[in-house]
Amino acid sequence: MPDLSPLWISLKISFIATLCTFTLGTIVAYKMYYYQGRSRSLIEAFLIAPLILPPTVVGFILLVLLGKNGVFGQFLARGNLQLIFTWYAAVLAAIVVSFPLMYRAALGAFAQIDTLLLDAARIEGASEPDVFWYIALPLAFPGILAGTVLTFARALGEFGATLMIAGNIPGQTQTMPMAIYFAVEAGAIEEGWF
Repeated sequence: MPDLSPLWISLKISFIATLCTFTLGTIVAYKMYYYQGRSRSLIEAFLIAPLILPPTVVGFILLVLLGKNGVFGQFLARGNLQLIFTWYAAVLAAIVVSFPLMYRAALGAFAQIDTLLLDAARIEGASEPDVFWYIALPLAFPGILAGTVLTFARALGEFGATLMIAGNIPGQTQTMPMAIYFAVEAGAIEEGWF
């Protein structure tokens, strides 16, 4: 029987990455919707950069930052933590590459809301968290749901960045895209189709 571990690893990584990206992307989009500072364009360029850059470049940047000689890698080493070449690294890669999709979908969804509704709630005394949870989020939900689906699909298909920082360790970090790629490379076409 063929090895199903790449399927389960891919699903686990994608679900966790989607939950994290849903939360982070929605909050950042809501904050950026109201932010009109001078550095807005620069911040937006940084937030959507993983969408524009090739996934292997994103993986290389993550590897440089999180590797044993990287800024964050040295910090993790002090705590005796290893992130590179673990399934946690695959989750991080999936979050980074799928974040722009969630962010842009949520930002667009918040932009569709009539601001008079939000302002009316504030005038009536609603706190900012109440405005977000009870008015903005329900009204933006269809767009946020679309972003969530895109995020999951992107996380499920992630290859380049994951290979760079998580590797291709069977049973640990080997996801479906990697299993397919390496099966085809080895000439095991039937296994790749499976």
